[in-house]
Amino acid sequence: MTRLMEIAFCLPAASSSQQFIRDLRRLLADVAYASNGPADSLILKPPAPVSACPVTVVRLADVTAPEVALDIGRTIGLAGSGHTPHRVNIELADLADCLAGNVGRIDHAGVNLPSQAVSVKEWDSLVQDIAASAAMYRYPTGEQWPFVLPSTGMELKTDIRDFIVGREPRFELVYDPWYPYTTWQFALWTKLTRTELEQLFPDPVGIAIPGLEDIFRTVYVQHSWPDLEIRFDLCFRVDDSPSDWETGEWLVKQGGRIRCRAVAFSVLDPLNRDFVG
Repeated sequence: MTRLMEIAFCLPAASSSQQFIRDLRRLLADVAYASNGPADSLILKPPAPVSACPVTVVRLADVTAPEVALDIGRTIGLAGSGHTPHRVNIELADLADCLAGNVGRIDHAGVNLPSQAVSVKEWDSLVQDIAASAAMYRYPTGEQWPFVLPSTGMELKTDIRDFIVGREPRFELVYDPWYPYTTWQFALWTKLTRTELEQLFPDPVGIAIPGLEDIFRTVYVQHSWPDLEIRFDLCFRVDDSPSDWETGEWLVKQGGRIRCRAVAFSVLDPLNRDFVG
């Protein structure tokens, strides 16, 4: 069984990318399991359990546009309508300044793919490939938001039964029917209350996503790459942790494992070789 060991958020080798990674490293400076790698890269290694994978990396790469590279031979490029939406965004450096000392963990990183640009068959093929190589779980309320939980080799073969804090960052895929462009998302655990985050990031700089407004505040950051949005979901402080969300128990028991079907999917590439590597 091939095991998904690394998920890499790859940026073109340019000064703007280097600055983005430096600002991201400063934002996550208090995350114990965030470490600096070569060429201004950032490595996020799950703190528990021992040897859990995948590891998440943000790094420079020999690419012309941002992409997410899975070391199982799949890449997720930019898919969408060919334009970047106009939002009120803030600089990543300013976000790091505002949150200094208040980010201790990373819940997940993820990619939202527009359903109007990615077919159901392509989506299913991608999910099946990941599910064959990682512990991937359905979102319990039925949305197309599957999550990869970092796991050991034995848990990959069987299932996760040890519910602990530390299986992070997770990786989320979203089949997005609302927005016509690719979004990268990073969900951060903060030490701030809802009131504090709403005061730091009032409308329209900070927004509440309908249905999730009691969990986090969302901000979009500025960058230099067309056809991509990058958002940070700032989770409100939780005083009664750990919850069954933090330990993964809710996803495992209520969502259930996605098991790879014994079907050979062809590799489709309708997005000018950007979506599938």
